[in-house]
Amino acid sequence: MSSDDQGFEFASAAVQVERAVAELRYGRPVLLEDGRRTLAALALDSAAPAVYDRFAAAVDGRHSLLLTANRAMRLMPRVDRDIAVPLSGVSFDEASRLAYALGQPAPDRWSPADPLTSVSAELARMALLLPAMVCADVSAAGRRFDGCCRLDRSLLAPAGSQRQKFHIVVRTRVPLRDLGDCEFVVFRGGLAQKDQIAIVVGSPDPSRPVPVRIHSSCITGDLCGSLKCDCGDQLRNGLASMKAAGGGVLLYLDQEGRGTGIGAKMRAYGYQHQGLDTIDADAELGYDVDHRRYEAAVAMLELLQIGKVVLFTNNPTKIAALRTAGIEVESRVPVTGEVTIENVAYLQTKKERAGHLLDIRALLAAE
Repeated sequence: MSSDDQGFEFASAAVQVERAVAELRYGRPVLLEDGRRTLAALALDSAAPAVYDRFAAAVDGRHSLLLTANRAMRLMPRVDRDIAVPLSGVSFDEASRLAYALGQPAPDRWSPADPLTSVSAELARMALLLPAMVCADVSAAGRRFDGCCRLDRSLLAPAGSQRQKFHIVVRTRVPLRDLGDCEFVVFRGGLAQKDQIAIVVGSPDPSRPVPVRIHSSCITGDLCGSLKCDCGDQLRNGLASMKAAGGGVLLYLDQEGRGTGIGAKMRAYGYQHQGLDTIDADAELGYDVDHRRYEAAVAMLELLQIGKVVLFTNNPTKIAALRTAGIEVESRVPVTGEVTIENVAYLQTKKERAGHLLDIRALLAAE
């Protein structure tokens, strides 16, 4: 197969995944296939109650609800795997409460989720929807689901197994307060051809280790000055530190809510207001500690011809992701923000439960 043919094949696979993601977000079922079985999957997070009812009727009540291991453990602490809960006779509201509401009783009946059902959670992640999937085996359903988008399981490759393809759309000068002239570089690519941004401060020398910060978007912190996190401080302090170092690059990635999306983030905030920490709040919604991916950051650095970096971060996962991809991380520089009454517990959770490299006592002493 020629390189051109391989490129077209990759594009075709990406298009199929993107179509499936779009269908799921519109609240319609998607068919997942593995060569032996066909599974119809519907996302509770986007489906209308009437569609849920039609789905139940189309599968003759043989549908089940996927609860990820994280959600299952919140309901049943000794269960540490994905499970499937039968939904025959269960209403949309009842299924939704079981999937992500607080204080729900453990289900009376459940079974371990089969691999194809578990894979549907990855499709939900790509669609920025809660991983509460209504699934049914429709291998023998005749033509009932002929109008649905079909997707082979093999196209949902494990996270990080493929390099994302990006290209530079435009580079232009933007004067920023306290930073002077900076260059905004816009990249396009990856799933759904999202635009990602690099902010080049000063004049970094790519022949030497370049100061770099990978910053995931945080509408509440970056834009609105939320006191619940330190993201806005990290954004501004990171840029200021790069200027002081003579130049650097901040990669601003579209990964709201640690990769879960703004809807799930606001649901988690609601649970935090009821006393849960950020990790337990996400677990109630079915999520793991962190869903962010850094393939886009690697592609952006490569296009900027940056192979060695001084990474401005407190997150060891970012260091590991760059090194795994062949980017040399020469050293790490911590990036801190103001410690407030509202965010001290959040910072402590990041240190103790997510492994972030933070000295909370030192930060408090500096205030």
